[in-house]
Amino acid sequence: MSSRRSSRSRQSSSRNNNSISDDQITDLVSKLQQLLPEIRPRRSNKASASKVLQETCNYIRNLHREVDDLSERLSELLATTDMDNDQAAIIRSLLM
Repeated sequence: MSSRRSSRSRQSSSRNNNSISDDQITDLVSKLQQLLPEIRPRRSNKASASKVLQETCNYIRNLHREVDDLSERLSELLATTDMDNDQAAIIRSLLM
């Protein structure tokens, strides 16, 4: 009987060691909210965790689009400049 209890105790403690507390999640969501320009807290307004996560995903998608657009514009610019081929090749490889 005692081996069962100790086994359960170990399983329970290992779950606790691997999990994040509600307070930690709340703190992380709050920090994330402060990083997002669209939903920075005004005074003490707190957005819901789901809203913060949705906005985070949207923000990251927009950043990816912006990077893609800028990379494309830079590639076009490199194609039209009088840069030597070796330099252009190096810059293009950095973009990939």
